Amino acid sequence: QKTHLKSICLQYQLYILLNSHFFCLLKNGMGLIIIFLCAYVPKTEAGHCKWAEVLKDLEKIKASKDIDVSLYTANTDEDVKCQEPVIRCFFLETEVIIQECRIKNCSETQDVLNIWKNGNASLENNKLNSTTSAKCKECEEYEEKNFREFIQSFVKVIQKDCK
Repeated sequence: QKTHLKSICLQYQLYILLNSHFFCLLKNGMGLIIIFLCAYVPKTEAGHCKWAEVLKDLEKIKASKDIDVSLYTANTDEDVKCQEPVIRCFFLETEVIIQECRIKNCSETQDVLNIWKNGNASLENNKLNSTTSAKCKECEEYEEKNFREFIQSFVKVIQKDCK
């Protein structure tokens, strides 16, 4: 959401600039440069990793002493065609962590909720560029691993998607 707001502010400033000086600028080379920047800057902003907020929250919870669960942990080296189901699996498993945090009243509950909310919003708003293959595993087919191993794999998969 923060990235989206920055993009809106930037686009508004460009709109004001162009609206007030558009016709003057088109008479010289500067106008063409500004038009180019208007077309280019939003693409640069969109290139920002959509998982940045999730990664920050994963860093916050990775050292938690309160969370002690076994979670289905997808392989970090899955086929590229299975990237979306793998990421969905990780976010599905965060629901287990949320329940664990609620039971134990852990201090990281809000961070885990943020991971779940931001992740699911990104999955819905920005469909990943992968097609689900019949050979992709279901979440429950992966090995159960402890919380720390789960978080390490989660971070690797998200960083891989950001590249």
